[in-house]
Amino acid sequence: MKSMIDIEVYFDFICPWCLIGKRQLQVAIQQLKQTHPNVEVNIKWRGVQLLPSMPIEGIPFKAFYLQRLGTSMAVRLRQEQVRQAAKAVGVEIDFERIPRMPNTAKAHSLLSHAAELADAAQHDLLLEGIFSAYFHHSENISDTATLERIATYCGYNEAQIKAILNAPNVSFVSANTGGKGVPYFVFDRTFALAGAQPAAMLYQAMLESLEVQEAKV
Repeated sequence: MKSMIDIEVYFDFICPWCLIGKRQLQVAIQQLKQTHPNVEVNIKWRGVQLLPSMPIEGIPFKAFYLQRLGTSMAVRLRQEQVRQAAKAVGVEIDFERIPRMPNTAKAHSLLSHAAELADAAQHDLLLEGIFSAYFHHSENISDTATLERIATYCGYNEAQIKAILNAPNVSFVSANTGGKGVPYFVFDRTFALAGAQPAAMLYQAMLESLEVQEAKV
């Protein structure tokens, strides 16, 4: 008999730890498939806008981090920490190539509404596409034309994507983690883990969720 684990992942596109956490979750799910082949995992991505007051056009990336961390040395140390963590999960991030810190409301709105237009695999492809556009290709993910191109490349219907991106009164409501930050993983609304946890921790949380399900039967 098939079992299902629901995982809610709270994230923002500008957060490199969210991309790292996504890779760790993928490893954990693959491990679960090997040990529990009859268990399916259903992931729901909950968009969190970390910088809701960010101008729509964004601001220069280097200036943003210099203002936030205070010194160029602090910025280099923080970015090197992230680079090493990303490299450990097979992700290359070159902060020097990112020109602007964008407003992510439109990207989150697109991902949320696109969930109704395709299956989970295609929806994940769109999520990956937006992450990649920002961290790997230095693109402006607050730009409508950029988001439209990413979505159509991922196989979405161009007219449907245009309708989402150009809707006049569609606002994005940021999800709330209760101050836990992102990434934030919630398993079956029972267990929660904050931060880019190792795959082993995420795998263990899924096992504990299964134990709770079995205890209720």
